[in-house]
Amino acid sequence: MTSEAPGPPGAPEATDPAQSPTSGGPESPDSPDSPESVGTVVVAVVTNLGIAAAKAVGGIVSGSSAMLSEAAHSVADTVTEVLLLTALKRSARPADEAHPLGYGPERYIWALLASIATFVGGAVFAVYDGIHTLLHGEDPGDPTVSYIILAVAFLLEGYSLLVAWRQVRGEAARLRAPLGLYVKHTPDTAVKAVLLENVAALIGLVLAAGGLLGAQLTGSGAYDGVASLLIGLLLVWVAWELGRSNAQYLIGRPLPAATRAEVREELLSVPHIEGVLELTTLVQGPDEVLIAAKIDFHDLASARQVEAACEDAESQLRERWPAIRRVYLDPTPTAREAPDGT
Repeated sequence: MTSEAPGPPGAPEATDPAQSPTSGGPESPDSPDSPESVGTVVVAVVTNLGIAAAKAVGGIVSGSSAMLSEAAHSVADTVTEVLLLTALKRSARPADEAHPLGYGPERYIWALLASIATFVGGAVFAVYDGIHTLLHGEDPGDPTVSYIILAVAFLLEGYSLLVAWRQVRGEAARLRAPLGLYVKHTPDTAVKAVLLENVAALIGLVLAAGGLLGAQLTGSGAYDGVASLLIGLLLVWVAWELGRSNAQYLIGRPLPAATRAEVREELLSVPHIEGVLELTTLVQGPDEVLIAAKIDFHDLASARQVEAACEDAESQLRERWPAIRRVYLDPTPTAREAPDGT
């Protein structure tokens, strides 16, 4: 027996974060391509594009490797967020004959590519530039322009972070889940990427300012080289964290163990269902979960009763967890013990 929900679900509130099919509580009512998610990414794209150009000018004028590393950081962030917008749009396409289970997992492919862009475009350049500066030195120029650019960039990055923070905090509050737990486990990796990148951007700006100040006070470019190296290592961590999160969903991530147990109990509460022999769950997106199970029905149940039980099971699951979009139930008899005990 199979069924598929017609559209994005809503989300009842829950006091227990473990009751979420996807992230520890019921999913957010925001769909993958909701104005909140798309708007958060768009704000980040526009912000980083302007900041990247300004940082590059500041790096050239001051001769600062940390500023150039920050420019590469912003370019990488811009590419990352363009890929995230692509992920949001392409994953929202409805299921069709070529992709009967929908396009939800495609968001994680593009988001994984975004993490690679962060690593290659930002981290590698920053680490290389930092090491090159430490080995060969640099002649610090006038940092005044760079200080102004860093101050303006801090304000813009702060605003972009505030937009992402409000969305994440609002979703965590609706789920009544701790903010840290929500960020760690949310399947909405696009918003998670923007949040982590903005935090890393603000830290990177502080590091770049520290490098400039150290070089200005001492006349040594070593401080600037160390700042560039630290910025690169920071981006390595961001790329790793985002890559790991998206890889988990690409490989196939099930519902949390506690939620799987509750799904099993919900199925067993349906009349004529005697056992759940095998249960498979798969998170396909922030509001898209697949359930497949081998079910042992009562031996005396008629075909009509089995069909009704399947419909009741699907209805109950979707009512309790609206993120469940597809339910596949397979009537399967258990192995009965023979009269001779074998």
